[in-house]
Amino acid sequence: MSDDTATVTLANGLTCDIPASSPLAKLLRSQRTWVGPSAKERLGILRRATSIAIVGASPNPARSSYFVGTYLQQSSDYRVYFVNPNATEILGEPAYPDLASLPEVPDIVDVFRKASDIPSVIDDVLAVGAPVVWVQLGIWNEEAAVDGESKGLTVVMDRCIKVEHARFHGGLHLMGFDTGVISAKKQVR
Repeated sequence: MSDDTATVTLANGLTCDIPASSPLAKLLRSQRTWVGPSAKERLGILRRATSIAIVGASPNPARSSYFVGTYLQQSSDYRVYFVNPNATEILGEPAYPDLASLPEVPDIVDVFRKASDIPSVIDDVLAVGAPVVWVQLGIWNEEAAVDGESKGLTVVMDRCIKVEHARFHGGLHLMGFDTGVISAKKQVR
């Protein structure tokens, strides 16, 4: 490799030389290296859990955290807690100012906060003793994920807990919509 080219490894394992200043080289250098739990492990996390706290929950029906909270209340047996210091009630349930104020330690802390807030949320999760932090779809902080794992947390990142739950329980079409399928097969909750 010369100074003006970069050797990159592609997803299929092959390598090639490309101009170091190219947009493709920049993209490939920024690719994620942290992986997180497999689909089977995520299913296990969801099956073992009985309670979920949503950090960054919003009382605004247009926000994704509101939609996920609604789904979890209506489509699962989880005890769902909403964490938002600026709200008093979300979806008919009390909103708590922080994780330490919850009536129990949640099995999963589902996070709707910006990527730069994830390290402090992980600190809060560790402080209350929750075993799993689940960072929502579109939110990525690899450094925080590695740090959380090094301290004993199970970290799921850039995945929607609603989508994963529905996918594992037969209620999700490839495009993310309810399939409307009625089945005699017992659904796993």
